[in-house]
Amino acid sequence: MAEIIEYNAQYHQNFKQLNLQWLEQYHLLETHDVEVLDEPEKYILSGGGHIYIALVDGQMVGSAAIIHMGGGEFELAKMAVAPGYRGKGISRALMDKCLSQAAKLHATKVILYSNSQLKAAIALYEKYGFRHVPVMDSPFVTADVKMELSL
Repeated sequence: MAEIIEYNAQYHQNFKQLNLQWLEQYHLLETHDVEVLDEPEKYILSGGGHIYIALVDGQMVGSAAIIHMGGGEFELAKMAVAPGYRGKGISRALMDKCLSQAAKLHATKVILYSNSQLKAAIALYEKYGFRHVPVMDSPFVTADVKMELSL
């Protein structure tokens, strides 16, 4: 099973590469993604967000973040699991950690943006109770799915 830890700068390149890999695979990489992945401290951590890293035998194999959007709202973002480690419960462990932390921070709602190509991810979100809502004000051109979970 994976160990879930808080992000620190030593994982920056792995965090960036892991997320770039899947974004490029599905042709979803956008300027906003690059900005966030280049400077996660600025775009995620400095505003009260958190990034979690999944480690297996000391190797980073997954990531997920919650970004504080204000007003009790957080965005689930940058969830990725390395191809050889998918289907082993790592996404669920990352999701559990993100939702637990959001609750500790008194979040009332967690939102996420996705793309309909990402069927396994959307199925996971649905299992956790996220519901589909209209896509409005998305920072991503390629986001054709928006979901939210009330806490």
